Amino acid sequence: MEPLNAQDPLVIGPFRLLGRLGVGGMGRVFLARSAGGRTVAVKVVHAELAARDEFRRRFAREVAALERVGGTGTAPVLGSDTDAEAPWVAIGYVPGPSLRTVVGDESGPLPPVTVKALAGGLARALVHIHTAGLVHRDLKPSNVLLTVDGPRLIDFGIARAVDTVAEGGDLTTTGAVVGSPGFMSPEQVRGDRLTPASDVFCLGSVLGYAATGRAPFGTADSGVHATMFRIAHDEPDLTDLPAELSGLIRACLAKDPAGRPSAAEIAEALPVPDPWLPAGVLARLGRHAARLLEAETAPEGPAAGARPSGTGAGDATGDAATDATAGVRDTPTGAGDVRTSAGAGTGSGSGSGSGDRTPPPSAGPHRPVTDLPVPVGGPTGATAPRPPARRRARTALVAGLAALAVAAGGLAYFSWPGLGTGDGGGKNGATGTARTPGIVPAVFLGAWEGVLQGSPDHPRETARIEISQGAAGTKNAVYVQVTENRMCMGRSRLVSADEDKVVFGESDVTTSVPDRRCVPAAHQTLTLRSPDVLEWSSGAARATFRKAPTGTEAVPARYLGRWSRVPAPEMYGKNDGRYTSEVTITQGPVGSPVFRVVNGYPRTVDGVLSSEDWYCGATAVLAGAGGLLIIGPTTQDTTAWDRECQQGLAGYLLVDKLKGKDRLLVYPMLDGEPNEYYRN
Repeated sequence: MEPLNAQDPLVIGPFRLLGRLGVGGMGRVFLARSAGGRTVAVKVVHAELAARDEFRRRFAREVAALERVGGTGTAPVLGSDTDAEAPWVAIGYVPGPSLRTVVGDESGPLPPVTVKALAGGLARALVHIHTAGLVHRDLKPSNVLLTVDGPRLIDFGIARAVDTVAEGGDLTTTGAVVGSPGFMSPEQVRGDRLTPASDVFCLGSVLGYAATGRAPFGTADSGVHATMFRIAHDEPDLTDLPAELSGLIRACLAKDPAGRPSAAEIAEALPVPDPWLPAGVLARLGRHAARLLEAETAPEGPAAGARPSGTGAGDATGDAATDATAGVRDTPTGAGDVRTSAGAGTGSGSGSGSGDRTPPPSAGPHRPVTDLPVPVGGPTGATAPRPPARRRARTALVAGLAALAVAAGGLAYFSWPGLGTGDGGGKNGATGTARTPGIVPAVFLGAWEGVLQGSPDHPRETARIEISQGAAGTKNAVYVQVTENRMCMGRSRLVSADEDKVVFGESDVTTSVPDRRCVPAAHQTLTLRSPDVLEWSSGAARATFRKAPTGTEAVPARYLGRWSRVPAPEMYGKNDGRYTSEVTITQGPVGSPVFRVVNGYPRTVDGVLSSEDWYCGATAVLAGAGGLLIIGPTTQDTTAWDRECQQGLAGYLLVDKLKGKDRLLVYPMLDGEPNEYYRN
């Protein structure tokens, strides 16, 4: 989590913001707390999407559908305002680790009886989701959370409002493939219309992973397209699958949607016993809850200059906006209860204090907060011992972070169960503490990009630096520099920081394209000019940097999908159809391979076209996402590579419209004309 920036609001609706969890395709995600102390994730829609009436209508419909799901087997919606200038929705966190963490990092494959209970619990959640008119579309181990009283599904529904709105605001498909390679359905791979049966196929893959520790169709490590091909055409790898699970999982993984059981049929056949988790996992949940109760970390106030939201400041702007212990309740708490004494409201039992059911009045419109209790087992509020008074000021922030899931769609992932012990690390490098200590002013945190040579419209060399919190001497910045034939990434060590200047010293090279072509970046100095602009210098080089997107979904939605070369019969004549070029752009963070191109040509022998065609496939890493989309030099894709193929150059991408159709322009990072593509 990052501290609030100066431009961030203090409150949204009745929720006081505590920090930034990240930025995704839909908008910003904040960690927040209700006046009664419940920890939530608040998603605020990007201005460019909020300006589209069709997106607003779709967003409102899907928020309403999420509210109808009611939190059964999912994370509940606790408030929303879809009519605000910046529409938002608040979703509760879920107290438990992900299936991926338990199977992949902690306990290994689960026993058959637990997998059957997992199937029943997830099927019940899917029934409620499907009844509400939603299709999850991203059912994978990291979106399945394990709690004492059953599995929970997170991160569904809202993303569909993003990828179905085109540039002009029409409700169409952008061609983006929504899902996670390895846990997609054949319909997703083909780009077909999705039905609830798609979620059942994904459920089969998740159950196979839970039972064997492997994704049935492999992972993206062997190539995204190879994985997707196996999903569409090959049989799953269910080696070592216990016999008693084979019938269920193979039925879910039927290629034909009509051949799969429904979620309701699975739920009816497989009840969830109590307890449903293995003793070792239950014990770890208990120890984790105890560590949460022992945590003493209190959040610091928001960054100087952070302002109240225009979407319903409410009277959370009073003492609750400045007092870290606002909303503390005298609530009994036990070691088996993940509720904090700040009123997270996740306990059960009479007299236990289930959070604030009645929201405070608000200056702006918002939907009612239904702060539903989430029973997690262990001692009830009526019987649990009362904690010492000094614990009452503990914040729900610690619980919200360490519990892994604040329904933020994977934008932040904190370790479980190593809270405060240094024995865990999330995939973003968090160690379970509420906030990394450091000296960097909040306004510098995040990603910045600029042009070193060329112009913002036609760059020839670009640079990016992403700064996280850290103390002097730590390597808390990731930099990327791109020229026409080279991309260098590395980490830089913090030398000093004050309110208007941050200095980085020595660096390590972490990525070089091509290999062994990069040297560590020199000293870098960043001088603040405004909350969104800073001046960057390194030796004699100077450039203006601006705020840029960050997080796991850095690619704007308009780029995503498959694109084909614009026909050019005036150049290639009757053989135009043999000169092919297909581009696929996928979602991902900076540093990940999001760009793939496959070019086809007729082979020439002694200057004469033969009947044989040859192909060159290449991939490129995302190197920048501010304004234009920057990609590093393309590298060989061995699944489509001929002896005549050559490595490519770095480039930049732009999407515009031509004759009412989306057009992708792929420019080389030098003086030259772009390749033109239309969306498939």
